[in-house]
Amino acid sequence: MAAPDFENLFNEFRKLKVAVIGDIMLDTYWLGNVDRISPEAPVPVVAVSKREQRIGGAGNVALNVAALGLSVTMISVVGNDDDGRQLTALLQDNNINTEYLVSSHDRVTTNKIRIISRNQHMMRLDAEMAADMQSDDEEKLIHSFEKFIAAQKPDIVILEDYNKGVLTEYVIKSIISLCKKHGILSAVDPKRKNFFTYNDVDIFKPNLKEVKDGLNLLTENINISALKEMHILLQEKLNHRVSLITLSEKGVFYQQGNEAAIIPTHIRSIADVSGAGDTVIAIASLVFAVTKDAKLAAEMANIAGGLVCEEVGTVAIDKNKLLAECHQLLG
Repeated sequence: MAAPDFENLFNEFRKLKVAVIGDIMLDTYWLGNVDRISPEAPVPVVAVSKREQRIGGAGNVALNVAALGLSVTMISVVGNDDDGRQLTALLQDNNINTEYLVSSHDRVTTNKIRIISRNQHMMRLDAEMAADMQSDDEEKLIHSFEKFIAAQKPDIVILEDYNKGVLTEYVIKSIISLCKKHGILSAVDPKRKNFFTYNDVDIFKPNLKEVKDGLNLLTENINISALKEMHILLQEKLNHRVSLITLSEKGVFYQQGNEAAIIPTHIRSIADVSGAGDTVIAIASLVFAVTKDAKLAAEMANIAGGLVCEEVGTVAIDKNKLLAECHQLLG
């Protein structure tokens, strides 16, 4: 079988219009040094020398799509607050369309503040409302998505669930129904709460732990037979097209119809695994949208997920590095 024409494939990506829908958040980093203990309580005093703010949650999926030069729109709900305005500005700075974001007076923008000294996490402060959105915000989000479809006619919708209340059962079912009605490819990175609400999607991408928890499995010996059985059990409940199950250091399992395989990871120096799942769903969705080839989607997503793990912190994929490694490892 001839090797894929990766340059042409990457050019085809650029023709796609993508929406990412889900829980978006602000990742804040306070960096400094500790050289004394507080006289008020037995806790370290961090002298903050640097502050950084980055796009987190579902926004990281949009960052990965934008990094490959595509038109990408973020559809979510943020609070009517300073964090929401800062997050919107960061998205715009990264060429992500924010026209269809919903601003809510009833919610706060999720902000995860990490206090770090000498590369050690000292503490994390979470400002968030993880309860399901109220019905008014649900309707506003769905209406915003309907306006987006009418204006942009997207090719792909990626649902990225961080269990922070944006992807309610009603929102999920409404979004998937609209995708089916308009012939839009749908991909989902689920969380446990609404795991079996994502019926009829094209790509279902949980990690292994989420599958075992969702199906109440205690299986320890993870091999191709066990994973095929998991796919069958998932498909009985979800009626989806492709299973893509990430297996941490063991790689990625995919199944489309009767075709299934484990794509092993490539040997790398792992610095940080945060955000790798966001990269995997982004790349897999793009490849599958163009080629309808689940094996190639799994292979390229596996490479992309490994590449971002070589970097410290949550980072988007580097297009040139991904292209080079696809040539080297798959060419």
